[in-house]
Amino acid sequence: MRVDKGSGSQILMFLKMKGDATSALIAEELNVSKEGARKHLIKLAADNLIESFVKSEGVGRPTTYYRLTEVGLKRFPDTHAEVTVDLLRSVRKLLGDNALDLLISDREKSTYDRYAKKMIGVDDVEKRLDILVRMRSEEGYMAQWEEKSDAYYLTENHCPICAAATECQGFCRSELENFKQLIGLDYTVERVQHIVSGGQRCVYRIKK
Repeated sequence: MRVDKGSGSQILMFLKMKGDATSALIAEELNVSKEGARKHLIKLAADNLIESFVKSEGVGRPTTYYRLTEVGLKRFPDTHAEVTVDLLRSVRKLLGDNALDLLISDREKSTYDRYAKKMIGVDDVEKRLDILVRMRSEEGYMAQWEEKSDAYYLTENHCPICAAATECQGFCRSELENFKQLIGLDYTVERVQHIVSGGQRCVYRIKK
């Protein structure tokens, strides 16, 4: 998706990364006027790309937030979804589940080797997360990490293989195993949000 400053596309990208946000936050983060943000939000809502909802936040009037609709989410495509799912179904039908498991294991090893090569000599967990986030983002996962209290959180805001992962959740299992190995045995890695299970994003909690 091409993103121009202050455009509707930039707002869609921000909501994809943020999950939901107020018009004031959108204006502030994208460095546009509140009126400019409001005009874009009205148009995006008219195109059924976003929707508003009200959230009560303690004392005072409820606050209006905006989030992507299903139509809006489809602006961030699943890479070759239909072809991939058809191939997975063919492998399962012709060769059986064991062959499918072998295919996923081979992909897991190839992915791990590629990431691990970039992390040779890197022992600091934050630097490892930097490398992982950069590589995952290059592959379309819109990844980021942050530290909260006593844990790190690795977030993937998009899944470019969501259809394949839905068809065969072995992809999700292999992803988790790779993260555990790449982060290191001194840390536990737990998936706490999951796109395939209905979450807005995949989130991994990393604790020592």
